[in-house]
Amino acid sequence: MTVTILAVHGNGGGGTRFERVAEHLPDESTRFEYFDLPGFNGTPIDPEATDVAAYADKVADVIESLRRPDEPVVVLGHGIGGSIALDLASRRPETMDGLILHAPVGADLDTRLFPRLMSTKPVREVLRRMVAARPLRPIWRKLFFPIGAPKEDTDTFFEGYRDCAAFGQMFEIIDVEWFEALAPVTELPVVLLWGEHDRVLKSGQTEGITAKTPNAEKVIEPGWDHFPMLEQPEEYARVISTLAADLVTNPSA
Repeated sequence: MTVTILAVHGNGGGGTRFERVAEHLPDESTRFEYFDLPGFNGTPIDPEATDVAAYADKVADVIESLRRPDEPVVVLGHGIGGSIALDLASRRPETMDGLILHAPVGADLDTRLFPRLMSTKPVREVLRRMVAARPLRPIWRKLFFPIGAPKEDTDTFFEGYRDCAAFGQMFEIIDVEWFEALAPVTELPVVLLWGEHDRVLKSGQTEGITAKTPNAEKVIEPGWDHFPMLEQPEEYARVISTLAADLVTNPSA
């Protein structure tokens, strides 16, 4: 059986952050796909996408275009991509066969410092420009990639912020009210995946996400920070392909 994994990227960049992962899939039993959400990586922003559900429905459209007979689809959402995937699973669980939420955004939005700092448009725009600024990249590399990633890949990552028209909007639509209104996902097998040393979205937030995924399996990967798809792509490919296969072969495990 072949399992399709559709990766939904986080904020600031696009699907290109998963390129190295695709190169390291263990065998032909996994088909790995990724794409750019509207307003990311230079793609035009959709003026009608004014809430998380609208972005989630875009993911549903991609799933539909990828569907093959008798081939399950597992959605992998990272960061705000996890938020969007969670929204889709909450409203339209029939669109997918399994869900991997890798450090999703949603828990503790009313108490965490960073979401509160990003509550105003000027602050969001300044940060986006700073992350994209080439002179500051040596600093950002140490902060974002403490384990280390190829310079070519990190340059692509930072350039993504320059071309991200939807960056600020994500902080507006992914909020406490959105998260609290989500119906719990109980009809799908779900894995909550976190890096043990994630400094962007700490693994302790799994408890908050569990309220919306009460039956989820929790997996904490030692040695991972927030971007293992760039720092440890071979290991990341192995872990997510194994998790996806387990979700569709042992959905009640």
